Amino acid sequence: MNLADINWDFKEAGNWPFGIKVVSIIIMCVILIAAWIYYDTLDQLSDLERAEKQEIVLKKTFERKQAKAVNLEAYKQQLIDMKQQFGAMLQQLPNKTQIADLLVDVSQAGLASGLEFSLFQPSVERRKDFYAEKPIKLTVVGGYHEFGKFVSNLAALPRIVTLHNVALKPTEKSGQMTMNAIAKTYRYLDEGDK
Repeated sequence: MNLADINWDFKEAGNWPFGIKVVSIIIMCVILIAAWIYYDTLDQLSDLERAEKQEIVLKKTFERKQAKAVNLEAYKQQLIDMKQQFGAMLQQLPNKTQIADLLVDVSQAGLASGLEFSLFQPSVERRKDFYAEKPIKLTVVGGYHEFGKFVSNLAALPRIVTLHNVALKPTEKSGQMTMNAIAKTYRYLDEGDK
């Protein structure tokens, strides 16, 4: 078989020798499959890759949300407990009318501890977000153990009182010290105060 003797016109393809027909059909199939892959399958593969990446992100999101959903009842109970604790803490903050009583309680805690007050000076109230703080400048004279008892008595008060800027200095009297401090008490701001 001489390739020069073959009429290569596609209208005459039926007269080609059997081997050339088979090779031509195989070449056409390869071209069709390559075109199909290029125009259809490659797009689908890139879509599949994007979908797989999105699936990973969605799985992580699902797992996070599922963990929250599983613990939802515990979170609700924790929120209820926190609200109750917050309410109890707000009860420890005096209102406007109770501040005077609390100042008396602070001074009585010092006197009950055996301390001698040199200065007991309530300062101007400072407003914060939902509460106000009332600083009290204190200068007291006494022994080391009396200061400890005073701090313990302050901690035992039903209202919140904190000590700040505590400075201890020895006095001329043996075994005695002077304590300068700022005691702060807090009160809840009512709707009318804000």
